[in-house]
Amino acid sequence: MHADSPPLPGRRELKRRQTRLALITAALRLTEERGADRVTTDEISAAAEVSPRTFFNYFATKEDALVGDPLEDCGAPVLPADRPLLDALLTALAPAFEQIQHDRDLWLLRMRVIAANPQLLPLLIAAAASAEHRLATAIATHSGLDPDHPRPAVVAAVANAAVRVALIRWAESGDARPLIEHVREAFAILHDLRESR
Repeated sequence: MHADSPPLPGRRELKRRQTRLALITAALRLTEERGADRVTTDEISAAAEVSPRTFFNYFATKEDALVGDPLEDCGAPVLPADRPLLDALLTALAPAFEQIQHDRDLWLLRMRVIAANPQLLPLLIAAAASAEHRLATAIATHSGLDPDHPRPAVVAAVANAAVRVALIRWAESGDARPLIEHVREAFAILHDLRESR
C-alpha cells in the first residue's frame, strides 16, 4: 500500500457502508417505481433487509435516505499542497469521481428520482451547500488563506458548478467516456476562463 493511502476499512466499517448503501438504493428504487409520497420507511427497510430501527440509525427521515450522499464516507477532501489549485482539486476529488463511475447505475437512478420529485430539491441543495463548505475549507488550507476570505468560497462554488455540469453531461452522454474526463474538460474551461481577456 502507498504511504499516502488511507487505511483500509475494517469489517465493521465495511458492513456499515454496505447497509447505508443498501438503504439508499432501496429508497431510490421504490421511489422511482411509486413516487416519494407512496414509499414508507418500513418498506425501504424491508427492501434493504434490515429492521426499521436500523433505518433510523442511518437516516432521520425517508427524504434523507433519498438525497443521502453515497460518497459521505469519502470524508473531507485534502488538497495536495505541491500542486496548482485546479490540479489539486482534481487530485483530491478523483476518488469520489471513481466511486461515482463505479456506481453509475445508482447515480443515474438518483438523478432520475430527484428530477421526478422536485420536493427533494431543498434537501439536495442543503446537502450540496454543506459539501461546498467543506471544499472551501480545504481550498483555504491549500491556499494559506483565512477561512473567512471570499476566495475559497468562490472557488468552491465555481468548482462545484463545473462538477455539476460534468455530471449532467456524463449522465446524458451516449459515449463511454468516464466521469473524470468530463470533469477534466470542465476544469480546463475554468482554466481557460482565467487566461482569457
